Amino acid sequence: MGVHKFEANGNKIALDVNSNALYMLDDLSYDLIDYIEKELLDDAVRDLGNFYDIENIKEAYEELISLKREGMLFTQDPFENIEIPYGKPVVKSLCLNVAHDCNLRCKYCFASAGDFKGQRQLMSAEVGKKAIDFLIRHSASRNHLEVDMFGGEPLMNFDVVKEVVEYGREQAQKYGKSINFTITTNAVMLNDENMRYINENFYNVVLSLDGRPEVNDRMRVHLDGAGSYGHIVDKIVKMAEMRKNKEYYVRGTYTRYNLDFARDVLHIVDLGVDRVSVEPVVAPESADYALREEDLPVIKEQYKILAEEYIKRYKEGRPFIFFHFNVDLTQGPCLYKRIKGCGAGNEYLAVTPEGDVYPCHQFVGIKEYKMGNVITGEFNQNMQIDFMKTNIYTKPQCSKCWAKYFCSGGCHANAYQYNGNINMPHKLSCDILKIRTEYALMIKAVLSN
Repeated sequence: MGVHKFEANGNKIALDVNSNALYMLDDLSYDLIDYIEKELLDDAVRDLGNFYDIENIKEAYEELISLKREGMLFTQDPFENIEIPYGKPVVKSLCLNVAHDCNLRCKYCFASAGDFKGQRQLMSAEVGKKAIDFLIRHSASRNHLEVDMFGGEPLMNFDVVKEVVEYGREQAQKYGKSINFTITTNAVMLNDENMRYINENFYNVVLSLDGRPEVNDRMRVHLDGAGSYGHIVDKIVKMAEMRKNKEYYVRGTYTRYNLDFARDVLHIVDLGVDRVSVEPVVAPESADYALREEDLPVIKEQYKILAEEYIKRYKEGRPFIFFHFNVDLTQGPCLYKRIKGCGAGNEYLAVTPEGDVYPCHQFVGIKEYKMGNVITGEFNQNMQIDFMKTNIYTKPQCSKCWAKYFCSGGCHANAYQYNGNINMPHKLSCDILKIRTEYALMIKAVLSN
């Protein structure tokens, strides 16, 4: 898969897969791309001569051939003939499940409404501090570390959150490191006091809201079944305003109930929020709200609508950030990161209230993926190495896919949930990612011209 060409919102675009070079093409060049890799000028003239002037065909052909010979089209896979290097496994990021409990009962929750299919409980300060010790101990030479306070709902255990943050700062300073703290909250328990603390002490804040009131309240409900929108929207807007010069996202989930999710993204933006991520639901195929393959045309149309509005507002001086339209064409921070993905099971681990260690928060409770415990100190580094060596080249469906450097092989947990194998990506998730990546690339091409 040397070059991927596609049309989006009336634009004809080609992506050189291995170099990430992106081209806006006219009709002739778009049709000619198919003849460039094997340099088939005679075939191009024969096949396209009835549609274009032959001299124009030859001129455009020479321009494209020049790009190919200069290493800007149909470039070689950088890992095609080399062995991918691996260093020693290093942990740089922890997800602390400080609360296996929640004050909402969201119907699509992968964590079984907060208890992760186990006992509802809160993490003790002792376990949280042991997790910090574990992170520093296994971080080797990494100086910049990350900890996400997660749940369930972490604000249900906010005193412990604060104690662990302070301890983390002390230990990081002691060992010449730094820790960036993130918190993910449903916003129900936000108040002036904890919002000030969060704003001052957390590098990033993720706030949960699905969109329009009727959409949010169908899935994100209180224990009594009442919708949560009215209790959280003003707090989320206030927190977003406080974070204008700092990292934050308002994150939602779209399901089969709101296939018109572009309206939900724009609803959130119109509240005054300028950083939004709305993700496809991860759900058993039997769930009535689960996305299906037959929904793909509607999903594609929604990303098209979002892309049009994204460009329009950008040109009007009213830009917003939509997480899945952010693409990096520079191959940064490094190519190895792009083939290995999020680092789950290797660089990124999750810790439960009992101190158990798992590859990520979505693996919590799957016994065969328990990697150790921060209290006892046990840690299965063989499993860590197995995850470290999992990448787009160990996944047959990924190695030849044009989008491989943008998804890095997809979510291990999704692959396991749907296929029972972390090396076998979930097809529907792949299809959705490729749709939104094409629109992200189109936006990049349009705004660069």
